[in-house]
Amino acid sequence: KHQIVHNPHVVADLERKGAITVDTLDQVPVGSLVVFSAHGSPPDDFEQAEERSLRVIDAVCPLVTRVHNEAKKYHREGKKVLLVGHRGHQEVRGTMGQVDMTLVDDSADSLLPDWAPDDEVAVLTQTTLSVGDTAQSIDAIKQRFPSAVVRNDICYATTNRQFAVTEMAVMVDLVLVIGAVNSSNCNRLREVAASHGVPSYLINGPEEIEASWLDGVSKVGITSGASTPEVLVESVISALAPDKVTMLSGVEEDVSFTLPRELR
Repeated sequence: KHQIVHNPHVVADLERKGAITVDTLDQVPVGSLVVFSAHGSPPDDFEQAEERSLRVIDAVCPLVTRVHNEAKKYHREGKKVLLVGHRGHQEVRGTMGQVDMTLVDDSADSLLPDWAPDDEVAVLTQTTLSVGDTAQSIDAIKQRFPSAVVRNDICYATTNRQFAVTEMAVMVDLVLVIGAVNSSNCNRLREVAASHGVPSYLINGPEEIEASWLDGVSKVGITSGASTPEVLVESVISALAPDKVTMLSGVEEDVSFTLPRELR
């Protein structure tokens, strides 16, 4: 249900192997197998799946599940829950469906709810936001609600990639972010690079590179989103045919997750 990850190459590869992407469970034949996306799903989806006798594999990212569990915990404690995120994003839909909460757009000038300053408030975040923009949002929330409990829910991979592209942006003349236009973390990477004054573009693959971008450019920085296959990165490098490729070292990530319980 929904694109399992926000990358058209991954989705197309699965569809070639027989997978069918649907937007609603009404499109899934009764009694069939359905895989819920990595972005998380609201309880209503599980209830509807049960009503239709569907076998469910929940491919939700464990870091998103953690946000869901935090929301339930703070709701049980009687706190008012704020979620910082992008309205309409699939992860936000899934998280908003867990308990009653209020969405705050991830910008410093976003309107905050008219609650008493001493209300008990808990703040959660979408996992794929810009670290810098989110910090501004959190500062604004803390000014309004000084005792608010704030969770740092931004995915470690998102954070590491944004720090890496910040380091890279000052070394190059152009940044190419490889990933999907509907990927939150890819868009944030492009925005972070552009904020350092370097021309930055989001592309799905080498065929989207425009020759004019390379005029007067001697160094190109390349990064990719969390769901971008390595083969796409390699194809972009091959298309550019550089004289030299320098790999920037970043934070070593040794985190691993178990398979969904339905597959163990």
